[in-house]
Amino acid sequence: MAPDWLVVLSWCGLGMGFVSAAWIVVDVFVRRYRQLMPIMEAVWPITGLYFGPVAVWGYRRFGRPMTRRWQTDHDRREAPDKPHWAAVAVGVSHCGAGCTLGDIIAEFVIFAIGATIAGRALFAMFVGDYLAAVALGIVFQYFAIAPMRGLGLGKGLREAAKADVLSLTAFEVGLFGWMALMYYVFFPDPHLEPSSPVFWFLMQIGMVIGFFTAWPANVWLIRSGIKDAM
Repeated sequence: MAPDWLVVLSWCGLGMGFVSAAWIVVDVFVRRYRQLMPIMEAVWPITGLYFGPVAVWGYRRFGRPMTRRWQTDHDRREAPDKPHWAAVAVGVSHCGAGCTLGDIIAEFVIFAIGATIAGRALFAMFVGDYLAAVALGIVFQYFAIAPMRGLGLGKGLREAAKADVLSLTAFEVGLFGWMALMYYVFFPDPHLEPSSPVFWFLMQIGMVIGFFTAWPANVWLIRSGIKDAM
């Protein structure tokens, strides 16, 4: 049973994530800061779900300038150049958005059907989360790569897989390591379930960890020319 202070902290962390994501959605769709790369209109709010106010800061600093409205308001014909670290961070957030959405869907499905592997729900979570993350990560990457390179469906999906599988695997490694701690160390008996706010607050932390474990992979992928700088 999670202590009361952790439940309160969890609701605060989740609340900040939801408010951050909602703020970005309003800025994009109501204030009309529409992204030149449409898939980023999903990436930024999803990043807000786990990175909270940090994602809002990143969106304001590096997302808004990638809109026609911002460029018109600032009398510019194109967005300002990003520092290298920012290009990597946006690339990681793109990968992380697919992973995060896949993880959320998979966790609820596995909990709903009571799936286990070798008698462990955690192992089913690992498999389900990874498969969903790969599928959605490749889709997210396809909608970034295909328009930029003018690729068809088959070629675009192959290039998206080449650019994103290593990155999303590195993201999931960080998240899965944290989930193992949740399962075996923090709450070994009874285990947390997706019906608990504490579960999702700890998953927020795991996704931030995944963001940083995916960073080196994205640096290498961009430098190698396998993945385009966002």
